[in-house]
Amino acid sequence: MNRLLPKSLFGQTLLILLVGLIVSHAIGSWIYTADREQAVRAVGGFAAAQRVANLSRLLQEAPREWRERIVAALSDQTLRVSLSTQPPTFEGTNEDQDISRAIKEFLADQIPTPSAQQLRVAVSTSEHPPFAGWHPRGGGPMMGAGPMMGRGPMMHGFGGFRDLQVAMPLPDGQWLPFATNLPDTGPAFSNQFLVSMAVMAIIILGVTIWVVRRVTTPLASLAVAAERLGRDVTAPPLSETGTIETRQASRAFNDMQVRLRNLIENRARLLAAISHDLRTPLTLLRLRAENGESQHERDRMLGTIAEMNSMIEATLNFSRDESIAEPLRPTDLSSLLQSIIDDMSDAGVPVTMEPAQPLVYECRPTALKRALTNLIDNAVKYGKTAHAAINAAPKTVEITIDDEGPGIPESELKRALEPFYRVEESRSRETGGIGLGLAIAQSVVQSHGGELVLSNRPTEGLRASIRLPR
Repeated sequence: MNRLLPKSLFGQTLLILLVGLIVSHAIGSWIYTADREQAVRAVGGFAAAQRVANLSRLLQEAPREWRERIVAALSDQTLRVSLSTQPPTFEGTNEDQDISRAIKEFLADQIPTPSAQQLRVAVSTSEHPPFAGWHPRGGGPMMGAGPMMGRGPMMHGFGGFRDLQVAMPLPDGQWLPFATNLPDTGPAFSNQFLVSMAVMAIIILGVTIWVVRRVTTPLASLAVAAERLGRDVTAPPLSETGTIETRQASRAFNDMQVRLRNLIENRARLLAAISHDLRTPLTLLRLRAENGESQHERDRMLGTIAEMNSMIEATLNFSRDESIAEPLRPTDLSSLLQSIIDDMSDAGVPVTMEPAQPLVYECRPTALKRALTNLIDNAVKYGKTAHAAINAAPKTVEITIDDEGPGIPESELKRALEPFYRVEESRSRETGGIGLGLAIAQSVVQSHGGELVLSNRPTEGLRASIRLPR
């Protein structure tokens, strides 16, 4: 189930609002339909009862010999009227005593005669109404509906029934049975109702999408800025727009970026100061070592001093590469890699490269060239040869450098990328390495938003893979 839900904040917020919109429309439609049905049934039941009362008064006031002709003339498709000498038996059962009582009280009030107190009323919802072929549109006019519409309380008693049967006693002992269908409510939703609901839903949906997009866009910009910060700490600050919360988040992000930039700059200045302070005593140590009496001790001291100088220079270069941002510009990565291979090959270094098509990529060419040079040089030093290849995928660019050395133990692959860490089984100080080549390469690759991965080849040797996002 969770796999079908949207993952983004925009999608989840929009889904919640849409669910709320659908539920509210469904409940509103149900309330509207129920209220409409109640109103139609109430008006129809009230009109039918008023018509029965009017016809009863007419027959009571007319001469007895006229009743048969009046009853024959009054019976139609909407109301069946007859005369009987015995109380009639109703079809079906009286299913709602409250409604029957309300109609009976209404008719008794309309016909204030002693015989009216004996009238019988039955209301049912049978499956076979007295007039199955009757339709509200085909019936005749409802007599007397207008004058009594002001009786509001009676309206509540007529909801939810279909068939009305009334037996009205006449003063001379005869009975006047009535049977009628109460009006059907018709379709639950009219075309106008559906169109209005659709238009309202479209408008609400459009406004909802606009509002949700407006609220979530600053958060998406914050995510992009955070990813950019990982590549370039000197990137422009984030625009502080949107809601109060997003403005606060943007302001906090900008403050964090300033603090990070100051931290890196302070570290670079600190290392530069340490380098300046260390070079003076190192120069004095070199002068004293050169004046030493023992050639063997002098050579050992000079070697140690040279190694310290080398470590200081490498550390400063590493710090400088992290703090100085080279501008991005489109570069042909295939040509850049080929130029490194050609320079090393001309110098007699055993390096090769697979032919590759031109591949333009926006990067910092000088920094990336240094990272590639470090990896190729590392492969040649500890793996005898280096073989480079570049491949383009829809979303990434991958550069691989393979060697034929002994590789690195699986437990040491990740630690090999740490600054000043050296795998002793394959590297020694005699080679000149101090453990910063791979760290510098990883720093450059990460500044481009990519990753550097070391892995042992299935046959032999080590593979360094650079994956850059496109």
